[in-house]
Amino acid sequence: MSSTAAAGIMTPVTGAKKRTCYFFDSDIGNYHYGPSHPMKPHRIRMTHSLVMNYGLYKKMEIFRAKPATRKEMAQFHTDEYVDFLSRVTPDLIEQAAEGMGVTGAGTGAARAGGISREMGKFNVGDDCPVFDGLFEYCSISAGGSMEGAARLSRDKCDIAINWAGGLHHAKKAEASGFCYINDIVLGILELLRYHPRVLYVDIDVHHGDGVEEAFYTTDRVMTCSFHKYGEFFPGTGDIKDIGYGKGRNYSVNFPLRDGITDEAYKSVFEPVISQIMEWYRPSAVVLQCGGDSLSGDKIGTLNLSMRGHANCVQYIKSFGLPLLLLGGGGYTIRNVSRTWAFETGLAAGQELGGNIPMNEYYEYYGPTYQLDVPQCNMDDLNTREYLEKIKTQVFETLRHTGAAPSVQLQPIPRTAMDLDSDDEEEDTRDPNQRRSQHSRDAQIQRDDEFSDSEDEGEGGRRDRQSWQSLGTDVKGNGSVAAGSANGAKMMGGTPSIEALTTPGQAEAEDVEVPKGGPGEEENLTVSAARRTTVAGEGEDDGQGGDGDVSMS
Repeated sequence: MSSTAAAGIMTPVTGAKKRTCYFFDSDIGNYHYGPSHPMKPHRIRMTHSLVMNYGLYKKMEIFRAKPATRKEMAQFHTDEYVDFLSRVTPDLIEQAAEGMGVTGAGTGAARAGGISREMGKFNVGDDCPVFDGLFEYCSISAGGSMEGAARLSRDKCDIAINWAGGLHHAKKAEASGFCYINDIVLGILELLRYHPRVLYVDIDVHHGDGVEEAFYTTDRVMTCSFHKYGEFFPGTGDIKDIGYGKGRNYSVNFPLRDGITDEAYKSVFEPVISQIMEWYRPSAVVLQCGGDSLSGDKIGTLNLSMRGHANCVQYIKSFGLPLLLLGGGGYTIRNVSRTWAFETGLAAGQELGGNIPMNEYYEYYGPTYQLDVPQCNMDDLNTREYLEKIKTQVFETLRHTGAAPSVQLQPIPRTAMDLDSDDEEEDTRDPNQRRSQHSRDAQIQRDDEFSDSEDEGEGGRRDRQSWQSLGTDVKGNGSVAAGSANGAKMMGGTPSIEALTTPGQAEAEDVEVPKGGPGEEENLTVSAARRTTVAGEGEDDGQGGDGDVSMS
């Protein structure tokens, strides 16, 4: 590490410069699984504090994405499950518990029995508790991943980061492993609208079972998971699990034993990813960066240092493909925030210095107050012979994939992510209910919005700049064409995909893309991302139709 980096400042990383979009919603740290629960959303706020105090906001664009709607979640999850998550609350659970004590078959007992059955059906309870704001928490997580994928597809950035995402255990109609809504699947579905093949890589200590299950029968997505296997949650991810039907050989699992070190992990990660890139040739990559594979995690049993973990990010980045970086597990939160901040820096082309800058969570990082997360002295049970054996089996699976699967060119759907406002009318809103940060941001008006004419430029004149700010393009002949070249590429409705895992079920088909009639123009929609600008930093991208709202 250079002396300047050690001093606690940033130094540029060699390599091609990447346009980086970073998603953060300040509400995310307000949610709490419970006092004894290991999952702490507060770690996202700690990560963001490091990102800002290191000055990384100068090197990337920061957005607050529109929370995902029920309709968007239902692109993968069942309507019944999404509806349950949207209405279940701790108060409802408490009322149900009181109703269980009611004798007879009255309304209270019936309602209590119904809630209890639904909680059992959807696996909501101990590991996945009901807490205040559960659905809003899921919406923020999923919204960031979907908007990040959308911006990658529209070539608005090269790397999109959403540390609130990466909840890879959630199933189609079931919560699992602290995860309720599978933002990863929703993000991949968004990418599939533009990209013929998407690679999903998972470096969490737990197997990425929810994502693998969702795409188990398709060759449009290859999943690759490096995880502890054996008597360990979720108990899936055997080397023999390679996909089914059309997706056979497109699920790659690398089971690990306790204590793997940086050197050993690198010796298998890089060759496997290199082979996948050569054989599968993906056009976009999603990397789940679960922090529970770090040394000293409260649940994980691997032994990766911060730099060993970050090497995976740097290696995937080196291929130059559109990259969606997501969070995941990680339960020693001071180490998780250190690592994700460091990896944010790598994505933005900067190496963060070793001395942690002053921030509101500074005391969490004592007694060293250093950014680094070192390895510990635990035994590595992954022998060289074992790793070589598994690596050979993985290579054999990849050889059976043959050439990269082709996808017939299809028109892009015309309806985008559901961007309709779901805010309640002002007169029907509960005055005792706290507004979300996104709702408050939506009320902000830009200075130019106080004009009495929507198309006035500076000084009250209708000029070329004022037309462009409205998302229009002024042609040379004086006519006005709706939208711009980039605007015309904005997303349509994301197709849903069935989670098929057993031979007895029908094989999942490729994503169907609706076609518009001849001569039919695309209905342009606007991006729901809210850009956070810092005084003196960044410029508008010229897409006034994106609906970005500047916030001081």
